Amino acid sequence: MFAAVGQARLLVVASTAAVVLIIASQFSSQLPPKVVCSFAPALRRIQGIASTLSLPSQHVVTMAGNRAMDTPLLRLRDGNKVPMLAFGTGTAWFKEPEDHDKFDKDLVLMTKAALEAGFRHLDCAEMYDNEAEVGQAIKESGIPREELFITTKVANGIKDVPRAIDESLKKLQLDYVDLYLVHEPWNLHTREDYQNVWRGMEEVKASGKAKSIGVSNFVRKDLEMILNGSPKELPIVNQLEYHPYIQRENDGVPYIPWMQEQGIEVEAFKSLSALARCPEGPLVEPLQRMAKSHNVSDSAVMLRWFLQQNIVAITTTRKKERLQEYAQALTFELTKDEMDEIFTEGKKLFKRFYFPGRYDPDDRS
Repeated sequence: MFAAVGQARLLVVASTAAVVLIIASQFSSQLPPKVVCSFAPALRRIQGIASTLSLPSQHVVTMAGNRAMDTPLLRLRDGNKVPMLAFGTGTAWFKEPEDHDKFDKDLVLMTKAALEAGFRHLDCAEMYDNEAEVGQAIKESGIPREELFITTKVANGIKDVPRAIDESLKKLQLDYVDLYLVHEPWNLHTREDYQNVWRGMEEVKASGKAKSIGVSNFVRKDLEMILNGSPKELPIVNQLEYHPYIQRENDGVPYIPWMQEQGIEVEAFKSLSALARCPEGPLVEPLQRMAKSHNVSDSAVMLRWFLQQNIVAITTTRKKERLQEYAQALTFELTKDEMDEIFTEGKKLFKRFYFPGRYDPDDRS
């Protein structure tokens, strides 16, 4: 009897929380930003209470046998919205040259598993040579296209970007991608190179074959090559290696806030490197301690660090069980002290894992 009464009380609390959240979502757009910011923390706490009661979230939808995670959406400058937790198909899944002609059935199964686990943002690239597998997984999932956010990137095809997107769409079996990125700037040497490629990207967006366009692995000087060229469309996103051991700050000048001030949102790949590649690093103990405190995995703590910076976290795995660990990042909130500790401890070690030879040893940009 007491259990039933307790459950009923919990349901009342959860229902009240849900009503508050619904009302807030309806009226927040009409309030001044300072007012919205003042009650945002309280709303997040209420939402946290509701989630601990295992009641359905207002934003969770069920379709085609798959349950979407209640993933926060980051609004881009062009009005499009990107799910902030993404399943990536680089790192663990890109093909070596000898595997170029092999269709990776395991990737199809893992991508479908990610979709089944609730991921709705899939990140792939021409360079990974696995767009066909991602496309097959999307097709077999049965999830309506409009419920997915698909990113791909151009590298080898930068001399003819409109042709490159056509080839990618054919492999993906799609009519459009949600986000199309210039994968890297290393084959761009002159201002004209940058502007020619970006004109191709603008043409792709104008054609409707990409809803949003951006860049990847661009440092500030690369971005400024585009920004100073009077583009019709500004890059909406920069996807780059970002984690506590490379905080993108040279000579006390932080790069991430500068991009966000320009309306360029940030996506982080190699997001779990502090755990996966630095087992003796200064963050191991703090992340384990925080994980224990929040009753989640240390991977979830690390991913949460990105989300609370309004940064899209891209991660991957070859193990299905890890997908649930990653999803835990959506169930709790780090305190300000915990966020600050990750920043502080991370600065004790500098590590760049993506093509470090292309940068000076002390270049942290």
